[in-house]
Amino acid sequence: MARDDIEGRSKGRPSREFNLTSFVWRLLASLSLVLVSYNPTQYNYWLWVITAMNNDPSTLGPEHFVVGVVLLIGWVILLAATQRSLGLPGLMLGSMLLGSVVWLLVDIGWLNVATLSSATWIALFCIALLLAVGLSWAHVWRRLTGQFEVDDGDN
Repeated sequence: MARDDIEGRSKGRPSREFNLTSFVWRLLASLSLVLVSYNPTQYNYWLWVITAMNNDPSTLGPEHFVVGVVLLIGWVILLAATQRSLGLPGLMLGSMLLGSVVWLLVDIGWLNVATLSSATWIALFCIALLLAVGLSWAHVWRRLTGQFEVDDGDN
């Protein structure tokens, strides 16, 4: 019997196993959404829209709207999943943990926040990391406790 058959997976189906690679994919998706929306460079949605509005408001076209709606959909999905998974206490604790780790890394000299740009990059990475943890938390919870999180609907 093939290994996939023994484990209950058929060929061609993705594994439901959660591992470091699964988390990295979630982190990359979160980081992409965060950095496309805004970052300290000139290549971000926010500056693209502001520049179009300042130069000539008539240049603000459907492409801006479509990209904005796609980003909004991404934000709603990630924020809703993170909020449902972690809840307000989890979001607060995660933010406090990330903030204290950044503070520690700055204090020991591993991070430099001397410029607004460097502080912004660190904050954006922390936001993406918190979103990725929120997306992954049900898997982590199951691994830690053996319990499944089941959403019983919006009754």
